[in-house]
Amino acid sequence: MSDDGVDRARRHEVEEGRLVGAASGFDERARSGPELEFYGGEWVSFLPVVIFLGMIVVTTLWWSSISDGALWVPAFVAILVPFFLARDKSRFADVVVRGMASREAIIPVVAWIFAGVFSRVLRDTGLADALARVATSMHVGPTIFLVVTFVVSALFATASGTGFGTIATGMAVLYPAGVLLGVHPGLLAGSVISGAAFGDNLAPVSDTTIVSATTQGVDVPGVVRSRFKYAMAASALTIAALLVLPLWFHGAAQGVAEGQQNLVPLVSLLPVAVTIWVALRSGDIVIATSWGIVLTAMTAIAVGLMDVVQIDVPDAARPALLTVPGEGLDREVGGVIYTGIDSMLQVAVLALLLFGSIAVMRAGRGDVRLLNALESVARGPRSAEFTIAAMITALSAVMGLNAPAILATGASFAKPLGQRFGISPYRIANLMDAISCTLVYSLPWTPAVIFTISFARDTSAPLAATDATPFVVYAYAMMAVMIASILLGVGRGDNIAHAVAAMEERGEPVPEVYRRILAGASRRDAVTAVHGDRG
Repeated sequence: MSDDGVDRARRHEVEEGRLVGAASGFDERARSGPELEFYGGEWVSFLPVVIFLGMIVVTTLWWSSISDGALWVPAFVAILVPFFLARDKSRFADVVVRGMASREAIIPVVAWIFAGVFSRVLRDTGLADALARVATSMHVGPTIFLVVTFVVSALFATASGTGFGTIATGMAVLYPAGVLLGVHPGLLAGSVISGAAFGDNLAPVSDTTIVSATTQGVDVPGVVRSRFKYAMAASALTIAALLVLPLWFHGAAQGVAEGQQNLVPLVSLLPVAVTIWVALRSGDIVIATSWGIVLTAMTAIAVGLMDVVQIDVPDAARPALLTVPGEGLDREVGGVIYTGIDSMLQVAVLALLLFGSIAVMRAGRGDVRLLNALESVARGPRSAEFTIAAMITALSAVMGLNAPAILATGASFAKPLGQRFGISPYRIANLMDAISCTLVYSLPWTPAVIFTISFARDTSAPLAATDATPFVVYAYAMMAVMIASILLGVGRGDNIAHAVAAMEERGEPVPEVYRRILAGASRRDAVTAVHGDRG
């Protein structure tokens, strides 16, 4: 999910260099020994993942808790226990610190903090209530609003390339408005996440798009064009499901409270539009939300929806950016800005702890062990694609992240498998990207889901992770589409001629299987002639 701090014009070349370098680093780890050794061998480096997943099931599913501790304690214990199994305790500590302080850990945390404040400022202007009133007056029902939520979120995510920015905006504006209209809260949150997943998969500036194309040595525009068919098929299934699901799952219309039935808060749509425009131009959620925070706050203050500061104002009629209640040592500084930051602490702390665990797994070569085990089952084009899909599924599920899963798999495993069985590099890139945008958006412990429910915590319809995950329809639709495409052999020949021409232009050796396919041989005959394997 793209929340990088570089402008869009330079994003491609910056990311290409960084991601190719990271892929080379994975290759070196695959060939060399582990950086971190454990009593019991390399598989022990998977212990943080096992402990976290085991405890999260207990705290969130069995005990039905959505508290900070329900997430933080499992993540912390997952790091603490393996410490005592590490042969070099000092190196273990260094790996954990490097993981938690890494760029891929810090960038989302920074983006979440800014997004949290922006979301809170928007929410406290009363924009959601005003939107709900307009929708009611136009007789927009819950089902139509649900579909609109998915489409708007998908368009924003595709244009901006930021899944987290989409979730922040959607949960700040569309979620509370939909709840007031009587849309099922879980379905509503799932529609926002679904739109974010759509954009993360299809956007040319998404980090998953860039890394999937880069690891296969193909161009981003060609990849986006060739994956359009998968995204459209999954979107059609998603919209069809969203039209039907409200028949069984529906919320209770709450209406708009007296005193809030005015349309003044709609002026906040102007800074929202500016924020979206900045996001599209810059591709940077921090830049966009910084403008959004300032412009929305200034607009709200100008029309009397919000105060700048309230000092010792009990039962204030409207929110303020800063509040100072209490006396003596009980004096506190709060307000809209503080509440926005505080709402992101849960997901920010969880992410830092999870990146510590991921670093331990990588340093112990647990991910290499997993990929080696999965690679051995590939016997033909279909089984090779299923193997690649399983690699991405497993890594993205345990990491809760999609770009690192593609990075770990793409150049070292997926590319050689694709070349061996004559599968187009464009198809491999699309397979990895599409599969990576499924479970990372629909498993209850992933940052995307925790980020989403963080916005719902202090609304009239708070959510547990498991309230939203069954309704991330796009993720399940895309998984079904990609499984069907594997079974039917869709896309295996996409742009092979273009890919071969690019290899020759770069001076890379062209696999003989590709040459035979371009000469007119069937894929099966080409593979059999070169490797003796039949798919």
